[in-house]
Amino acid sequence: MATSDAPALDWSWSHSPATSAALVAGGAYTVATVGSVAGLPASHALLVAGAGAVAQAGADLYQRRPAGHTVARCAAWLAAGGWTATALADHTALTWSSAGWWAAGTAAGMTLARGLVQAEETARTERHQRRLQKWANKQAGEWHDRLHRLFRLEGHEVEGVRPWKGDVGYTVRVRMPSDTPELPGDAVRKLAVDLRLPKGGGIQILDGEAYGQTLIRVTAVDVLAKDLDLPDTPDETTVTSIYDGIPLGLKPDAEEARIAVVDECALVVGQTGSGKTNTINVANAGALRANDVVVMHIDVTGAGISLPWLHAWAVDGTATVPLIDWTADTVEEAHILCDTVIAGIGARKTGHQDKLTDDDKLTVTHDLPEVLVVVDEIAELPPALLRKLDTIVNTGRAVRVRVVICGLRATQDVITAAMKKQSRVRVGMRVSDPEELSHLFPTGGARINPKSAPYRGCGFHSSPDKEDVVSDPTAFKAYRIKPKQIRALSSVYADRRPRLEEVFLDTEPGDYYASRWGRILPRLYKAKNLAPTTIPYTSMDTLYPPINQLTGIPMTSTTDPEDDNAPAPRVVASTTGAPAGQQRVGSDLLATMLNAATVIQADFGRVIQQAGTPENRPNPIPQLLADAHNAVVAAGGRMHTADLAALLEMEPSILGAELGKLLREVNIERPGKGTVRAGKDNEPRLGYTAETLADAIRAYSLRDGQ
Repeated sequence: MATSDAPALDWSWSHSPATSAALVAGGAYTVATVGSVAGLPASHALLVAGAGAVAQAGADLYQRRPAGHTVARCAAWLAAGGWTATALADHTALTWSSAGWWAAGTAAGMTLARGLVQAEETARTERHQRRLQKWANKQAGEWHDRLHRLFRLEGHEVEGVRPWKGDVGYTVRVRMPSDTPELPGDAVRKLAVDLRLPKGGGIQILDGEAYGQTLIRVTAVDVLAKDLDLPDTPDETTVTSIYDGIPLGLKPDAEEARIAVVDECALVVGQTGSGKTNTINVANAGALRANDVVVMHIDVTGAGISLPWLHAWAVDGTATVPLIDWTADTVEEAHILCDTVIAGIGARKTGHQDKLTDDDKLTVTHDLPEVLVVVDEIAELPPALLRKLDTIVNTGRAVRVRVVICGLRATQDVITAAMKKQSRVRVGMRVSDPEELSHLFPTGGARINPKSAPYRGCGFHSSPDKEDVVSDPTAFKAYRIKPKQIRALSSVYADRRPRLEEVFLDTEPGDYYASRWGRILPRLYKAKNLAPTTIPYTSMDTLYPPINQLTGIPMTSTTDPEDDNAPAPRVVASTTGAPAGQQRVGSDLLATMLNAATVIQADFGRVIQQAGTPENRPNPIPQLLADAHNAVVAAGGRMHTADLAALLEMEPSILGAELGKLLREVNIERPGKGTVRAGKDNEPRLGYTAETLADAIRAYSLRDGQ
């Protein structure tokens, strides 16, 4: 249901001691005034006061309050009852004298109630501190003896023992002797055995704040084994800021695991079935809870990370705005999104100079939100799109544009060097190979034991702290978020969504921003009826950028990004539901492109040779590659192998083998292991993209000196 701004009654009865005393006094005065008119006997007031005093004494005894406090509370009940009985007997509740005594008693009762509670809280805190100190002293002595007994340490000192929240473990701080600055390599196992830790418990040994200081973290309860539902209490749906970080789950010490994405990009990897998608949705929930960040998605495998968050807006109609500001569900739409973001980065750098006063980075607000681009299944993206993402990663930090990159592995064939270098926030879900984690985490990865996070939804994370120091990888268990909860949160979070400012969108690629949902929704929901809440986003003319006739990449500006020196055709807008201005490329255009390439040799600035492709030189582009490229471009930029083979009148297996051989000849690889989404149903099957084939054509041309 849609949220309402109507005021709501608070039936929680959460009162302070002073207000509770005031309510009791008010009740007594009401009884005295109304009872005088109705003829209520005074003995009834004494009977109620006596019953209240007895009940108060019983409650205080149960809660083990001091005897003096119990006497004071019982006396307050009897005093209120005595005044009420006197007022009933003499019918004097509305006289100045009686009202004055009532006001004085009320003030005294409120002061007494507040003082008693504060005294009890102080005494309770002191008792807890004494018990805690007694426990810590006992633990310190046992650990001093344990370290001496197991490792024959001499001259060490246990400086303190600090328990964790929830009584799930504790940390021992040890000052090591100068001749033995570290514990031996088998210390973790020896300590775990000596403590007889239960299954799921563990030992972690870390460096302290100073040289020679060692922290021994003892996990006595397996927090990671529990199912952790995403908290949905009112405290968890209040408005937050992206500066607070994004919560992912709980660490073994029951503290919340958070990642910081204001200054840093994030890298999330995990094998199939590790809970990576759930973790991404938890991160979505944390980002959307804030009111100063715009979330965009790139997921060319079907927009799986976006659909749960769009359902409340696009289908149910309970959210007035889309939670995800832009969803790129195809490679072409991802190019448009990236072009808009890259142009927006440049526009922010020049358009917000007046806001850079105390810092060289923009301050995020509701009116100037951070742009967070979440990219899932990055292995499915072609090289040209990866280059654009690299540009965003490298240039967007100062103007608060950051990227969360998600993939199955953190290896070079999946994650680019720029993405890995600039992503100081790392999240690695459950893996079977320890080398995967060592490759992901720049520091501390070699010491990670995957068995420390063995359950579904577990992983490791590292993120810069407040001092900008990247912590060692720490195990955590991700919260579990379900589609039903996502839809409920969507209705709550929709009202706080910020909008991109005019400066960000006042660019050539930004012209395609307003009509983005007119392009996207028909693909995502096909014939399904959309909610009326989508009408403001789809009632306008839908704009489509022209397609580069060689690469199949949308051109969102008057300069072709694939060739900075050659002007591209001007942007063409179409409202017919399909891109306008697409022309089929043929062998004549390929020949023109190759003949236009010239080789210029100079000697001290004087041109001594300038030549195109000689007529007697064979065409360096294999005919099969050129024909395949022409067919794929004519089909819209992507084509399944079977459809391409039928068009070229070849067997699919033979075509795949021959084209594969031609691509390997010039070291061109197909993204996503060759899987593309094409055809009427947009199904993922083996196939080719115009961009991949164009890269191969360029490679052949350059290899042969063209």
